[in-house]
Amino acid sequence: MIFVAGAGPWRDIDPVTTSTAELLADKGLTSIVYDRVGRGDSRADGPITLHRELAAISALVDAAGGSALLCGHSSGCSLALLAATKRISLTGLALWEAPLAPPDSGAKELANDLRELLAAGQRERALDLYMHDMPPEILEIVKSIPAMITQADSLQPDADSLAWAESAPHSQLFERIQVPVLAMVGTKSYDEVMVPAAESIASAIPDAKWVRVPGADHEWEPLAMADILAEFSRGTAR
Repeated sequence: MIFVAGAGPWRDIDPVTTSTAELLADKGLTSIVYDRVGRGDSRADGPITLHRELAAISALVDAAGGSALLCGHSSGCSLALLAATKRISLTGLALWEAPLAPPDSGAKELANDLRELLAAGQRERALDLYMHDMPPEILEIVKSIPAMITQADSLQPDADSLAWAESAPHSQLFERIQVPVLAMVGTKSYDEVMVPAAESIASAIPDAKWVRVPGADHEWEPLAMADILAEFSRGTAR
């Protein structure tokens, strides 16, 4: 099980994912939590592109023995879905609160604007742009973490993968995905966004379904998540 973080987090500030991975390890499932390209210990020079992000996932799958499940969180879901359309040996996708909007909902424009700001070195403005729909008080907390600004270049693959997910109907984009997919939404969630996205994923992929899992504020509860991921893993093995 490889955990693919969404926009912003890395291991040092994401104890929930690490706790979940440790619980899965106790259940006998090899789990990988990594710092995405340009974050934490995964330092990177030059533009951080969607190609580099997918190459990192492919390298982790190779390190895991040649095949793996991906567990995406937020925009990590669009990265995981895109990876599943490539020549990467995946056995399943577990997707936590994928923030996928209908086609042409503005992600392409946001991705292009973000690219321009990052190219100009305006990382704080880029962070503001990407997090524009976040409550102001939460955004101020995010911006108080210096690395969130210095690592803002790592947001570009998130924006580009979400733009891909809005580039056509999901039935068309996901038609090459032939592995089991579990879309999950927290029991206390932003239902106006997350539920329609989960429903769309479940209807677009033949071997996909969506379920409620204990969680709130875009985060899951580790014990419940570890149980459902372990069950999902056993199902994909069968």
